Amino acid sequence: MPKMKTKSSAKKRFKLTGTGKIKRKHAFKSHILTKKSKKRKLKLTHDALVHKHDEDNVKTMLRLK
Repeated sequence: MPKMKTKSSAKKRFKLTGTGKIKRKHAFKSHILTKKSKKRKLKLTHDALVHKHDEDNVKTMLRLK
């Protein structure tokens, strides 16, 4: 049986933390930034964690499960 491949898109978008949680980037920070406030852009810069209801799907894509 061949090896199971990870989804390349998921590999680029998610990172695993030391405690096993999954980090992600915020959306809406790539273009049309002139109308967004400085505060809003700053908050979008920081990483966030994947919600617990979505963790199973992401782990399946990364072949961690």
